[in-house]
Amino acid sequence: MKVYKLTDSKGQTKNETQWGEGISHEVSGIGELCSSGFIHYYSDPYLAGIFNLIHANFVNPKLWEAEAEGIIKSDKGLKYGCQKLTTLKEIPLPILTTTQLSAFAILCSIEVYKEKSYVVWANNWLIGKDRSA
Repeated sequence: MKVYKLTDSKGQTKNETQWGEGISHEVSGIGELCSSGFIHYYSDPYLAGIFNLIHANFVNPKLWEAEAEGIIKSDKGLKYGCQKLTTLKEIPLPILTTTQLSAFAILCSIEVYKEKSYVVWANNWLIGKDRSA
């Protein structure tokens, strides 16, 4: 399964785990997602960019196209973990615009906040009809 792995500028993650073209790591697949039993990855390059700030907070991160194998766990689609991950090649990290980040925030908000006038405004903002604050 094609997935995406973020690393720091040296190609490393937690505990100086080194990643690079053709490098694989395998763990037990036992325990919680945020434990030593799973290797984190993202399902989409844009999500990797969005969530870097709250998950890893890498400065000048590298993004890798990767392959996930074995036992898979999901954090409601925010991030995933697998038992074995192989980084295949480095790819450009998408540049996220303020409009894209705002749209993502609005989409998240309407999943939990259902007040009618807000949802109408949010949907109008998303289609470009009303971009008021």
